[in-house]
Formats: sequence, C-alpha cells, structure tokens
Amino acid sequence: MSVLADRATADRAEQTEQKAGVESRRLAIAAMMRIESGGAYANLLLPDLLAKSTLRAEDRRFVTQLVYGTTRMKRACDHLVDRFLLTKADDQVRAALRIGAFQLAFLGTPPHAAVDATVSAVTGGGRKVVNAVLRRVAEAPVTYPSEGARLSYPDWIVSELEAALGRDDALAALEAMNLPAKTTTRDDGYVQDAASQLVVATVDAGPGDVVVDLCAAPGGKATGLAASGATVIAGDRKRSRVSLVVANVERLGSEVVPLVADGRFPPIAPRTADRVLVDAPCSGFGSLRRRPDARWRIEPEAPQRLAELQVELVTAGLSLLKPGGILTYSVCTFGAIEGRQVVDRVLADHADVELLPVPDGAWQDRDAIGMLLPSADGSDGMMIARLHLTGSR
Repeated sequence: MSVLADRATADRAEQTEQKAGVESRRLAIAAMMRIESGGAYANLLLPDLLAKSTLRAEDRRFVTQLVYGTTRMKRACDHLVDRFLLTKADDQVRAALRIGAFQLAFLGTPPHAAVDATVSAVTGGGRKVVNAVLRRVAEAPVTYPSEGARLSYPDWIVSELEAALGRDDALAALEAMNLPAKTTTRDDGYVQDAASQLVVATVDAGPGDVVVDLCAAPGGKATGLAASGATVIAGDRKRSRVSLVVANVERLGSEVVPLVADGRFPPIAPRTADRVLVDAPCSGFGSLRRRPDARWRIEPEAPQRLAELQVELVTAGLSLLKPGGILTYSVCTFGAIEGRQVVDRVLADHADVELLPVPDGAWQDRDAIGMLLPSADGSDGMMIARLHLTGSR
C-alpha cells in the first residue's frame, strides 16, 4: 500500500506541476498579447497581472522570465517560427509561438515540455498550428539572416552602434543587453546601477560645494551627491517626477533641495554652482536590458531629437557654473549623435569651456569622452563628458 500511496502522491505532484506550467504559459501569452497589440509596457503590466494570479512564487518568476525574455528576443523568435508558418497567425497564436520558440532556443527547455505545455495553454483551433510549428522549430537547425535578427534588435540600432563603437564592441554590447540586469545596492540601501554610481563619483563633489542636478528624477544621483556633503539642488520638469525625488530624499534622510523646473530655464542665479550634473534624457541604448520592450519603441529619429534637447540642457547648466566649475554631462547611450556630437557643438559655442580628461578607472577613453559598455562588467552602458569653465563669463 505504501508503494501505491507514494506513486499516487508522485502522480498528483506531477499533475500539479503540469497544471502550473500550463497556467504560467497561459498568463505569459496573455501578457504578450497586451504588450504587442495593446501597447502595454512589460514592466508596468506584468507585476499587476502576477499580483492578481494564484501562481506560486517560482511560477511567477518563470512567467517574468518568459515575458521579459520573449519581448527582448521577439525578432529572433519570429524568424524561428516564420520559416514554418504557412498562414497569418492571430494574436494568441503569434504570442504562443514566440513564447515556445524562446523556451526552445534561449531557455534550453526540453522540447516535450516547451511544446506540450505551450500548446495546452492555447485556447481554440490555434492549438494545431502552435503544435505543428513548434515541433518543427524544435527539430530544425538554427541560422539567422543578419545580426539584427540573431540578436533581436531593429537593424537601425545595430547600424547606429556599429558606427559609434565599431563592429566588435557593438555586437558585444548588444549581446550583453540581452542578459538580465544586475542589481547593485549602495551603502545607504538605495538600489542603483553601477554605471550611475560611477557618474556620481565623476562629478567629484565635496563638502561645501553647491551642486545642481538639472534632470534629477527619481533622485538616485542627487542623493548620492548629497552623501558627499555637498549642497544639492535637484530639479526636474514635472511635479510628479520631483515627487519621486522627494520620496527618495525623505526615505534616505538626504540633504537635497527639490525644485520643479525645466532644466533648460533653471530659476537659479548664474555663476552660483561649483558643480552641475546634466544626466540628460536620451535614446537609452545603454539601458535596454532593463526595459525589454524599449528596443521596439525607440524611433530612428529619437537620437537627433534628443541631442537638440541635450545641447540646450548643457548650455543652461554651463550658465550656472562659477568660473573654474565643472559640468558633468552623462547619457545612458552610446550613439554618435548624442554624446560626442553634443559635446562638439557646445565647445564650438563656448570658447571659455574645455573638455577635461576622462577619469581613471572603469571608463574607456574615446577621445576624451568616457564610455562604459555593458559588455565590460554587466552594468548599464553610459557616456560622460566633463566640461570645465575656464574664465569669467
């Protein structure tokens, strides 16, 4: 009897696991449909869906892995399944095929588990299509027509990074941004990427300095700067964004003065700051691993549009510096239009501003532009430039 009882217990456990696997994939399919067809943001949608589910913690982690991973790799997944798809797929079938292909090609899920559970998660007549296509995907050798398809990025992003970094560094950075982001925590308990912490260190603020952070939300860099003993004025354009700064300042007990203001027109007296940080809005190529759907949302014209804004912000920041002061300009991207070209334009308009050398340490020196690639140590990608006001204005 004990053997029979043990077998019955094992059977029930296996059935429970199978049911959980199907339900996890069903939720992932639903999320993918809303992201693709409804325009939902993965990082906003998924936590809400998971909170309403009855899935176990480990199954929720699996759903997160499926949704974020498949969203990142959807171009590669589409290539894998489209070779065998004979008719146009509806939203549910397309989502299921992508999720199944992701498991097979990128998670190393055993084919029987990936195919059977994914097929079982589909409702209606689409099951036959999903079953037939995924079985072909599981058996067929994998080749890709381009690096954009293999790495699952729009071709224009691949071209932009190759032009800025060279082919080898660009492909290494793109590979790295297909991996999950690392979590790093400061000594004060604030979770902040290592690249952002390096930007704070580059500002080189100290006790008695007046520091203006023109694009401060959500406040990570501003509170980091305040830890140096400097007086920090932290501004951002929208009140809702400044409220994020206030919340972090209060939680960490930082000495920061929050300010609602457009960084292009700061209501601060000229020549009063020892240091200015312009951590500018940018295309965000360097932080794509944190936002799985961002690579599909960035428009090709975004770098040029944002570069115009960056020039305005840096110019406004320079007007706040005392003679001898330093402005640190940072962007979490590494295209040629932002970063290098912005600095060149600012220098051309300001004879009393010089570009300082790149700090020693983690930064790559690319003609006095500091660059941190995600392939180097798993942090976000970042570019910095330090602009020194040499004379009176």
